[in-house]
Amino acid sequence: MFFMADTNILLRFISPSDPNHILVRDVIYSLLKKGEGVCYTSQILGEFWNVCTRPTTTRSGFGLSIEETDQRAQVIERYFIFLPDSAAVHTQWRRLVVDYRVSGVKVLDTRLVAAMIVHGLTHVLTFNISDFTRYSKITAVHPTAITL
Repeated sequence: MFFMADTNILLRFISPSDPNHILVRDVIYSLLKKGEGVCYTSQILGEFWNVCTRPTTTRSGFGLSIEETDQRAQVIERYFIFLPDSAAVHTQWRRLVVDYRVSGVKVLDTRLVAAMIVHGLTHVLTFNISDFTRYSKITAVHPTAITL
């Protein structure tokens, strides 16, 4: 099985000072050891980059330099599977935002769901289960639900 990693998973994976770092690290390593795939998209890496380079004084930013962020992004690129964007993802996203009447910041989660559907993924690994409950084809999985 393949899991899409939500941005909050990647941020904790590369942040040893986060209280959930060990949990996320152990879950990721356990999935990889079992032969499961853990995926990301350009959007997820963009959101990751945004938080990493945002000042610590602004909305939970990490305050990292471009170089520090790039190093951490390379770790993600080494361990996770990249799923590219396509016209099909855009078409699916447009369908979803209309069908599910999505507005505001939730359009970003919908873009992730569209990529998952196009690439045949059904499970997203996330701390924000409620962000994905509206989508009938997607199962949101909290890291604590993964058996190590």
